[in-house]
Amino acid sequence: MTTRSEESEERATTMTYTAVPSAAGRGAAAARRGPLARLLLAPVSGRAWREYGYVATGMVVAPFAFAFAVAMLSAGAGLLVTFLGVPVLAAGLAGCRALGRLERARARALLGIRVDEPEPVRTAQRKPGAVALMGAVLRSGVSWRSMLYALLHFPWAVFTFSLTVSLLATGWTAFLYPAWHWVFPTFTDQPGLQMWEARPGENGYVETPTDLVMACTAGLLVVLATPWLVRGLTTVDRLAVHGLLGPSRLTTRVRELESDRGVVVDTAAADLRRIERDLHDGAQARLVSLAMELGLAKEKLLEDPEAAARMVDDAHGEVKLALTELRDLARGIHPAILTDRGLGPALTTLSRRCTVPVTLTVDLGAARPAPAIEGITYFTVSELLQNIGKHAGAEHAVVDVWCTADRLLLQVTDDGRGGAQASPGSGLAGLAERLDAVDGLLVVDSPTGGPTTITAELPWRDPDPAPR
Repeated sequence: MTTRSEESEERATTMTYTAVPSAAGRGAAAARRGPLARLLLAPVSGRAWREYGYVATGMVVAPFAFAFAVAMLSAGAGLLVTFLGVPVLAAGLAGCRALGRLERARARALLGIRVDEPEPVRTAQRKPGAVALMGAVLRSGVSWRSMLYALLHFPWAVFTFSLTVSLLATGWTAFLYPAWHWVFPTFTDQPGLQMWEARPGENGYVETPTDLVMACTAGLLVVLATPWLVRGLTTVDRLAVHGLLGPSRLTTRVRELESDRGVVVDTAAADLRRIERDLHDGAQARLVSLAMELGLAKEKLLEDPEAAARMVDDAHGEVKLALTELRDLARGIHPAILTDRGLGPALTTLSRRCTVPVTLTVDLGAARPAPAIEGITYFTVSELLQNIGKHAGAEHAVVDVWCTADRLLLQVTDDGRGGAQASPGSGLAGLAERLDAVDGLLVVDSPTGGPTTITAELPWRDPDPAPR
């Protein structure tokens, strides 16, 4: 295993292996609530009523947004023959952006979806004026998508509101009909609710006990089905909000790259601090001690040759320890065997140093990924094996590394106590951030009591061709 100072090892690689009763309790409760329970509880669930609230409030916002968008678009297009059309159209687009902000907030609160804010309006000039600001609004794709949403959402909001109200009114009216059917013979001239036009020999009224049971059953079915139908309708709203009011794919990708760049910079800085700390606490301290001992031996060389010889022997031992620490430190950064022979031999050497028996399988063929991917893969396996030996209480570990057409995958499994979590500040969270910086993924499956299976997926990037 890679030798480090105790403090740096704990900070860099500690992963938490603890039981989480609350999470287990929630999982057990969710497992006990089967499909039948979810179906029966759907009409009174908070999610269903929030979705009803979204549909209801949509009939307040959508007509106003539609009228505003149509009015401003029409006025702006009609006035384009004069200069007034440009500011009117820009004002309409700016208003639609504000309405889009309201729609995103409404979707977050009632539909529970996470919609990032789109890119702001950016002017090309350092000191923007009114003309530059109008030009930026007119060039912004977010502005036009917001106006398109205002135009398209209105007919859909009317449809979903009408259907939802009809289903709720019909379902609950029929379901509760046995409780209020007495209203008809008491206050009207008909014996019950008329469901169809009377034909010869029939009256079309719901009045017999059998009719009441059938009406109640039909109403119950509609009541149970309504939340799921409304959920399907609001799925269209979720897609529309994400697609038209959220950031574009390019903006999302830019933000991801900016975040990944920050992670890479932070990781590199942390690695440099760790290397500096290990050098200062380990090899540097030994070399300073070695220099002092050799200086004392030089002074005693003529006065007491035997004592000087013993001091030289001690210094020789210090040199060996310093070389070992430097070798281990270099191996922890990027071992030479990884550069020279690839992942297979490097991971074989790494698994032999683990305190827990490891079964290693590497199936990468003759090809090798980019050095950065090899380094991250090696580091990930090294960290996982160190923590298995230190925290998992395992008796055996299995490491599998293989590749697909464009991905490199590794899986580390141990038979320890389980309960590993990628909690903030833990080693697993650090590994996840390191993998995410190269578009990788870390998945942890560690139930209490074990076994623990950690799967990592990285992009397969071919090494750059050697310069001629």
